[in-house]
Amino acid sequence: MTELTPALDTLFVLLGAIMVLAMHAGFAFLEVGTVRHKNQVNALVKIIADFSVSTIAYFFVGYFVAYRMGFFEGATALSADNGFALVKFFFLLTFAAAIPAIISGGIAERARFYPQLAATFVLVALVYPFFEGLVWNGLYGVQDWLEASFGAPFNDFAGSVVVHAMGGWLGLTAVLLLGPRKGRYGKQGEMYAHPPSSIPFLALGAWVLTVGWFGFNVMSAQAVGGISGLVAVNSLMAMVGGVLAALVAGRNDPGFVHNGPLAGLVAVCAGSSLMHPLGALVTGVVAGGLFVWTFTLVQNRWKIDDVLGVWPLHGLCGAWGGIAAGIFGQQALGGMGGVSFMSQLVGTLLGIGVALVGGFVVYGALRAIVGIRLSEEDEYQGADLAIHRIRANPENN
Repeated sequence: MTELTPALDTLFVLLGAIMVLAMHAGFAFLEVGTVRHKNQVNALVKIIADFSVSTIAYFFVGYFVAYRMGFFEGATALSADNGFALVKFFFLLTFAAAIPAIISGGIAERARFYPQLAATFVLVALVYPFFEGLVWNGLYGVQDWLEASFGAPFNDFAGSVVVHAMGGWLGLTAVLLLGPRKGRYGKQGEMYAHPPSSIPFLALGAWVLTVGWFGFNVMSAQAVGGISGLVAVNSLMAMVGGVLAALVAGRNDPGFVHNGPLAGLVAVCAGSSLMHPLGALVTGVVAGGLFVWTFTLVQNRWKIDDVLGVWPLHGLCGAWGGIAAGIFGQQALGGMGGVSFMSQLVGTLLGIGVALVGGFVVYGALRAIVGIRLSEEDEYQGADLAIHRIRANPENN
């Protein structure tokens, strides 16, 4: 058993990495189905290119920033314990690469391609790993301070704040600096709809993300001995809570319905190892309703053209998840305990602050130096032809 355990742990984490890697296909098709037809190819290319750049950034810089570990030893050393250290990197990379995948949906249809890849490199190399290391590796003494001050460190089991809130608030900075798509809003404040190009593709993306999310959450234990059915069932309950809330609040709109499970799953990540399933259900219901309400508010009232609603879905539902862990993780509400509401609140606000500062610095610098937005002509033509010289379907050429 002593020899078998490292092999099982390696296999467990590797399967988790593969499941979360598959989620990036979900990000791609969710965006493909939501954007207009003339931007579908760009959505597909962005996700796989962003993942590739993220891998380089995280391998050479980001993983060291977060965990003070690198991969410049010989292959013999790296293969120790069945190469567990390598598959752990692979697993955590898939989380890091979710940051640009989240941002991609918000900036769709008008962002320049190569400046976005540059932003991806910096965010995954420096901004995201800084907060990741602070929370998941105890760097800079923040977790010790929270435990000393409020009785428990900040708990974010699978990344409601570390991954999703960070990605959503970083996305908000990019969306604000880019401005709305041409023709989205009139001079008098009127709004013009840009309907999704393919509800089936949107639904496919949501389903791929939903299935992969059980690897995202359950395999965050990072060891076979840490497997928890509680995490799996809490994820399930939050998922269905998000669907039903979005179904009712969104008045049967298929776009809201298929984002509902994602809202619930974003929110339950942080407390999935602590909550009672009923607490997870409530967390998902609140997240589903929160997404529908804030998406409508952002698009219609505030005129922020966040194409896929990444700030409401990941930024706000992720922040709610960080706080919800401090509520429904309490033993008085059926949770496991060992969590502090104040630590959850402070940790969540800190994540938002890091994302806002990092996002405005990175995207602001790129906008000033090289520009981050397509020309008006290229935007009108569509990113598929302007950037990739091909459309999604030959019959439309």
